[in-house]
Amino acid sequence: MVVIIDYRAGNLTSVVRSLKALGVAGEVTQDPAVVARAERIVFPGVGAAGTAMAILRELQLDRALKAAFDAGVPILGICLGAQVVLEYSDENDNTQCLGLLPGRTRALSRQAGLKIPHMGWNQVRFLRDHPIFQGLPESAEYYFVHSYYPAPAQEDMVLGVTEHGAAFSSVIGWRNLVATQFHPEKSGRFGLQLLKNFLAWDGVPC
Repeated sequence: MVVIIDYRAGNLTSVVRSLKALGVAGEVTQDPAVVARAERIVFPGVGAAGTAMAILRELQLDRALKAAFDAGVPILGICLGAQVVLEYSDENDNTQCLGLLPGRTRALSRQAGLKIPHMGWNQVRFLRDHPIFQGLPESAEYYFVHSYYPAPAQEDMVLGVTEHGAAFSSVIGWRNLVATQFHPEKSGRFGLQLLKNFLAWDGVPC
């Protein structure tokens, strides 16, 4: 069973539609008991870290996600779901997050002439081999909408980087968790390929 976490952070319809295109009926839930039975988890989201964490705690989904991660369930974080898996976020005055991975989410550099939020299509340079990236060409572009990015404390947890004024980590991962700052569910055939790879992934990095 593929479970899609609903913590009132939007973006669920596109995820459900993409999974259906791959022949999978994902179950959208706010119920920690359903999360506990998941064979794999998609953790999407848009919005602010402070609000997201308050709702995750209210629904006790923070505990459910930690338990699933500790149990080795494959987890795919998307956008906000890629940011709050770290320990802290600079957004909303140093928000304490899930802490599945060490590190913090930081604001994109506000250079002169650089548009923030970073919105639109951009490439990802994958730094390490991973089953999630199989069949994705270097020239592929993915859809981004964000003002913050995840910055793990350990360099080997950065799996891919993207340029927007400066390089930032756009894919992170460790053990049974991979998280993308871009939206695979809005990234056309290459995004679908990444989701297909996730559905076949056993949670082992390599």
